[in-house]
Amino acid sequence: MLETLHRIVQSVNAASDFREALEIIVERVAEATEGDVCSVYLLEGDGEHLRLMATRGLNVDAVGQVRLPLTEGLVGLVAQREESINLNDADRHPRFRYFPETGEERFHSFLGVPVIHYQSRLGVLVVQRQARERFTDAEVAFLVTMAAQLAGVMAHARVRGELTDGAEVARGGPLGLDGIGGASGLAIGEGHVMTGAANLESIPDRRVRDADAEAAAFAAALTAAREDIRALAARMEGQVPAAEQQLFDVYLQMLDGDSLRERVHAHIRDGHWAPFAVRLTIAEHSRRFEAMDDAYLRERASDLRDVGRRLLTRLLALEEQDQTLPEQTILVGEEVSASQLVEIPTDRLAGVVSAGGSANSHIAILARALGVPAVMGVRELPVHGLHGRALIVDGYRGRVEVDPAPALRDEYQRLVEEEAALTAELAEIAGEPAQTPDGHCINLYVNTGLAAEIERALEIGCAGVGLHRTEFPFMISTRFPGESEQVEDYRAVLQAFAPLPVTLRTLDIGGDKPLPYFPTHDDNPFLGWRGVRMTLDHPEIFLTQLRAMLRASAGLDNLRVMFPMITRVEEADQAAALVRRARDELTEEGVETAAPAVGAMVEVPAAVYQAESLARRLDFLSIGSNDLAQYLLAVDRNNSRVASIYDELHPAVLRAVAEVAAAGRRLDTPVTICGSMAGEPAVAPLLLAMGMEGLSMSSGRLLRVKRVLRTIPYSTARSMLDAVLVCETPGEVRRLINAEMDRYGLGGLIRAGR
Repeated sequence: MLETLHRIVQSVNAASDFREALEIIVERVAEATEGDVCSVYLLEGDGEHLRLMATRGLNVDAVGQVRLPLTEGLVGLVAQREESINLNDADRHPRFRYFPETGEERFHSFLGVPVIHYQSRLGVLVVQRQARERFTDAEVAFLVTMAAQLAGVMAHARVRGELTDGAEVARGGPLGLDGIGGASGLAIGEGHVMTGAANLESIPDRRVRDADAEAAAFAAALTAAREDIRALAARMEGQVPAAEQQLFDVYLQMLDGDSLRERVHAHIRDGHWAPFAVRLTIAEHSRRFEAMDDAYLRERASDLRDVGRRLLTRLLALEEQDQTLPEQTILVGEEVSASQLVEIPTDRLAGVVSAGGSANSHIAILARALGVPAVMGVRELPVHGLHGRALIVDGYRGRVEVDPAPALRDEYQRLVEEEAALTAELAEIAGEPAQTPDGHCINLYVNTGLAAEIERALEIGCAGVGLHRTEFPFMISTRFPGESEQVEDYRAVLQAFAPLPVTLRTLDIGGDKPLPYFPTHDDNPFLGWRGVRMTLDHPEIFLTQLRAMLRASAGLDNLRVMFPMITRVEEADQAAALVRRARDELTEEGVETAAPAVGAMVEVPAAVYQAESLARRLDFLSIGSNDLAQYLLAVDRNNSRVASIYDELHPAVLRAVAEVAAAGRRLDTPVTICGSMAGEPAVAPLLLAMGMEGLSMSSGRLLRVKRVLRTIPYSTARSMLDAVLVCETPGEVRRLINAEMDRYGLGGLIRAGR
């Protein structure tokens, strides 16, 4: 059964679209179980009805026509109970319902299993036989396993817009989608889906406005692919055996063949986008090769797929060159990447929508840094059905509106204008201190990493930079930046803010920030080789960066160096020693620099409980609340499936933050916080009351936080903190602090005024 399952999964993954995948499943499962019938029913968007979507054994005309509520029939009972039902006399069961159009009256045995994807009910997989005999335990186990595989296929199809909701989007029907607010704010714009790498299986379909233009693009890609292969063949001549050299001739024959070209043109005429037409054609031809008896010919299927990938690479390159970004671009993706985000000019990027991720995934943090609203973890997101559609992004509620009705669009337009008015009003306090009405002050720093953030931070005023993410130039490069390149980057930020302090965090890669040219291959990257663990293991990388930081600070003397992911005091000692060594080396070379303040990020539980030991060794501590919450709650902050239990207002997180602040006060060591918690206006009074020296946040949040601190007295903040620290749930904490915000007329700073 395991080998059978493996073969079915392979075939399903090679299917050109969701409908074909369903057909493969019902055919192969019926064969594997020796069932007379295999059918798939999908749950409709209302969550109350199931529809027959594929069958082998029932009347094929019933596909798409048979629809039943969950309260009726055995199939409905399976979905309702969310458990398997195995019967040898299904027609005698009280919930049995006969559908004449299916012709199922002659089938007596029934095995139905629910299709569930991470607690989300998607449908039912059914096998039936004429004989009155129960299915065996092995057959039940096989069908349950197959249903789990089908759940992944269905969830992926929904994301790709191949299910009903995606079709509604393609027709232009209004649709509301719920996710998680990743960056607050509102945006109205047009969806833009970046195609990404040339992966045959992941190429989506798009509506075609001009079939002739698609055919011309394909012809150009065909010519370019031929030239690529000829050039590759010439370069490899004499370097590989003659038999291997012939492979290039095979590739050229495939590209020159009428069959491939004619089938792609036929699919384009049927209304498919050229890249998708290539995907369909390659899938069709590959299946024919794989079905052949001759082993040599079967191997040609992989060659054909390679040819297809080359064509797609060329087609997608042409697509990127020809496309014009909307004035208000809403970047949409299954997993939006940092490189995709920075490819959109900041004057056109209006918002971000991602099927994956959570409120504190790397992309959400970047969106906050850029001041654009983001909605993450939209599980039902029909990604490729949203390209070119009118979208509204509500980062406060975690809501995406697709092709909104005029009345809804007008309402959001009013809210956008209100936000603009609030932003203009907040600008009036840009030069004022972050001081409570009863005289308590705190420093408000900014987090930076992109050039756009520096300019914005200087406009609104701040106490300096509490966190500069140095890894961004490493992430968008194809190699490690050299020392001089790094000096240039660091000098720009140090000089821009001088004489204010600038905290440069040393390289923090790993986890959700891998480098393509320096793979780590960790099974669990968040518990693996990341942050200071990696840099201490590679002093040649670490020392280059430290030397660049120190050289960049010459004559400015506003540098602070911060080490990420400190879990042991020995790591802090070793990292600080390398800073001294780098400075000594530069002194020997005639480069005089001031000794920078050095500190550590507190972002793992071990550092919380050794905060005093770290404070004795270092000049400052800075709490990274995003990772601290992740490790305390054992929740991957990038995983949308568990995003609902990731919460920085969890009492355990708040108490840990308070404990670190108390340790700093006892040793007179400044403690700041640079995670997303620092930029939450409603949380700012709590952090002030804990005794933080400063809060570091994205520049777009600073004036909102300042308004709260200038409005709520320190005495009230202390009372809020006392009440919060005895709360038992995040919900209690949120209700308490939101009530105080409303009492002081500050509710509009944390949610849209609806």
